[in-house]
Amino acid sequence: MTKSELILRLAELNPHLYQRDVDRIVSTIFDQIAQALARGDRVELRGFGAFSIKKREARIGRNPRTGSSVQVDEKAIPFFKTGKQLRDRLNEKDGKA
Repeated sequence: MTKSELILRLAELNPHLYQRDVDRIVSTIFDQIAQALARGDRVELRGFGAFSIKKREARIGRNPRTGSSVQVDEKAIPFFKTGKQLRDRLNEKDGKA
């Protein structure tokens, strides 16, 4: 599901809201999550999962085209860990998932 598909679905489920308002709400939520991660905070959505940042140390990599060694700088990588309720829902038995 893309962001625009999510907005359309939420607008369909909430006919009392204008689509532009749903778009603004979804964009604001995503922006706040991104800003929190940029500050180094952890974002937890109970029942869904948690977003956090993991650090990748600087290292020596290899250019796949030339095979030469390349210095790769330290990076901050976003990480998502699913919540228990989401995992359980995805792994339900009896084909209810």
